[in-house]
Amino acid sequence: MVPVMTQSAPSPRVTVWNEFRHEHENPTVRAIYPDGIHMAIAEGLRAQGVQEVRTATLDEPEHGLTDEVLAQTDVLVWWGHKAHGDVSDAVVEKVVQRVWDGMGLVVLHSGHFSKVFKRLMGTSCDLKWREANDKERLWVVNPAHPIAQGVGEYIELEAEEMYGEHFDIPAPDELIFVSWFSGGEVFRSGCTFTRGSGKIFYFRPGHETYPTYFHSGVRQVIANGARWAAPTASAPRAFGNRQPLETLPEDKQAAERSQEGFR
Repeated sequence: MVPVMTQSAPSPRVTVWNEFRHEHENPTVRAIYPDGIHMAIAEGLRAQGVQEVRTATLDEPEHGLTDEVLAQTDVLVWWGHKAHGDVSDAVVEKVVQRVWDGMGLVVLHSGHFSKVFKRLMGTSCDLKWREANDKERLWVVNPAHPIAQGVGEYIELEAEEMYGEHFDIPAPDELIFVSWFSGGEVFRSGCTFTRGSGKIFYFRPGHETYPTYFHSGVRQVIANGARWAAPTASAPRAFGNRQPLETLPEDKQAAERSQEGFR
């Protein structure tokens, strides 16, 4: 049998965005993520072979998401929790527009309540939750999906914050992970969506008081998600008034009448 040759896609340019507030204000979080949650996520992406990774945080000018940064970002990874309301509406609009134009978006954990995700989903994105050191088992329900590559049957986290259904989001394009918690709840914890030309992946784990972003399986999924969400060659989106490609019947009739006038 002749082997099938495949060409790997280039590594995406990824920007990891984080509020970076808990790490300054909460000693427990600072002990787990002394350099910030964004740096742990970025480190995990690099360890998984994603070569171009930069970070941005809330208190930088324009939240670190200037026009230049966004133009150089193929995939934006978003972690937010306590300061969703502090994110500028102008920056939200820029991010949403970039997604519509093809930039990928990976939304993590409590980023479900971010202005960006809620705007793109068009729903409340609300859910049940509990902080009680629940065990979480994330079952792979779509093993053929690229985001599940290398994960195995499930990922097990010994302690995490619980999220429970109902999760008020639109029906996902694809469901990849379903979580079970030791308290008995279940949750759609790995969902994909398409908005405009952009691909979105929501991935549930990652409460700030747990070392979740050092877990090898979680890092694998985030890297897989970034590669999946990266822009691909596609037909350009075109809007507005357009001239016809073919001669319309009324134009043809007008031309015929004009010719008759010369006879």
